[in-house]
Amino acid sequence: MDFRNLCQCQQGEIDYRQMTAPCGLDCFNCPIYHANHNDELRKEIAQQMNVPEKEAVCSGCRNQQGIIRVVGMTSQCKAYRCSKEKNVDFCCECSNFPCDFLHPYVDKITFPNNTKVFNLCLIKKMGLEKWAKEKAQQVKAEYYHGELKLSD
Repeated sequence: MDFRNLCQCQQGEIDYRQMTAPCGLDCFNCPIYHANHNDELRKEIAQQMNVPEKEAVCSGCRNQQGIIRVVGMTSQCKAYRCSKEKNVDFCCECSNFPCDFLHPYVDKITFPNNTKVFNLCLIKKMGLEKWAKEKAQQVKAEYYHGELKLSD
């Protein structure tokens, strides 16, 4: 799936805080979020994930209280729950950042888990709006299609 041109929204139309998970995943660039308004994409996702078409959508982590059923979650995400308990918008605002709730797992490589800490560091460094508008889509595209750079 090509993530490079996925977000067709006009800048300013997205509530980036609401559409970025506390763990740093950019819901506004997710194909499962875009499947809400794209029947062809929804069909493709349903086939790939082996779920009914009506379930091949997501409205974003915060809008679903940290339970993303389409990826098999049946209980609230621990990072989401922790952010609510600690009253922080993003995990990078917590004194425990980074913690084990953000740990990447190689057997979950189909999900963008490895970009969480990177995105959170960029949010902290750049600010949410600037990261969302200038960097988030590039991070996702390079995660799926980039080359490993061990040196310059």
